[in-house]
Amino acid sequence: MPTIEHLSERTPNVSPEQLLDGFKPSYRFGEVSFDNYIPDPRQPSQSAAVQRMREFAASIDGGHGGGFLGRLFGGGAKKTKAGLYLDGGFGVGKTHLLASLWHAAPGPKAFGTFVEYTNLVGALSFRKTVDVLKGYKLVCIDEFELDDPGDTVLMSRLMRELADAGVRLVATSNTLPGALGEGRFAAVDFKREIQVLADQFDVLRVDGEDYRHRGLPDAPAPLPDEGLEAYAAERFPDKTLAVDDFSALAQHLQRIHPSRYRQLMEGIDVLVLHNVETITEQSLALRFVVLADRLYDRDVPIVSSGVPFDELFTQEMMGGGYMKKYFRTVSRLTSLARNAQLDEPVA
Repeated sequence: MPTIEHLSERTPNVSPEQLLDGFKPSYRFGEVSFDNYIPDPRQPSQSAAVQRMREFAASIDGGHGGGFLGRLFGGGAKKTKAGLYLDGGFGVGKTHLLASLWHAAPGPKAFGTFVEYTNLVGALSFRKTVDVLKGYKLVCIDEFELDDPGDTVLMSRLMRELADAGVRLVATSNTLPGALGEGRFAAVDFKREIQVLADQFDVLRVDGEDYRHRGLPDAPAPLPDEGLEAYAAERFPDKTLAVDDFSALAQHLQRIHPSRYRQLMEGIDVLVLHNVETITEQSLALRFVVLADRLYDRDVPIVSSGVPFDELFTQEMMGGGYMKKYFRTVSRLTSLARNAQLDEPVA
């Protein structure tokens, strides 16, 4: 028989040390390397990216000093930007390359999504975050995206201070650094901050099929609410199930800082959600983005009733400033639901 837990009854207490310990690749990227990245022979930029990342990893030696950017690659090297920025569409292996770099580089080092770094600042304070990360040799930022002016100013200042301290920076995104924030807010009002961010990186293009040409997989039909838990128990015997009503979980998420969502999911093998509803409040929708990332990191299958996950957000949200986040979330939740009901591997 499975073990039953309720996320809405969990309130994890997380120390700063535990938060920082989580800044490493998820287990799905726990053993990746440059050697097992398979470049598409039709896309020479992928092979070039592997070689450039190998060289970057090799250039991070045991020494770590602060100061201006020209010292980042050694005293005799020409002045070089603080790091690399991998630009490319969804599914071309940017996260694989970033995690491979993290594994190959000496520590101390950090690996996290853009959202995780902004959440870290919210949990620790800006100054504490800088004080900790400026002692690292490498900071990897996955899914770099700016969605609002506050994040723009915050990350601009954080990257500048880390670069000035000699920290090597590598980021992935599907938006060029000079175009961050376009279509989301009055980017012209924050041109200086966006330019500061762009100035930290040399852009490394990784070509491949773009996610916009793939579309989203069909979400499986939700199951009848009656018998939902029995279905999950039969499908996943001897597992730990988190069983929650969607509305109760939604209220609970708003009482917990997103930086704690990783610990919220600790030990959970399967999520069972009763009566999923379309989210109409932006702040709650963004918290579900973070929760979906943590579920996806752990490959947690989802069994649910209510609306399908392609109706989780309103049409206005799916066409608004946070659309990339929401499309990613729908894609990931759909993949986890298909895994639970159709035995498909998580894509």
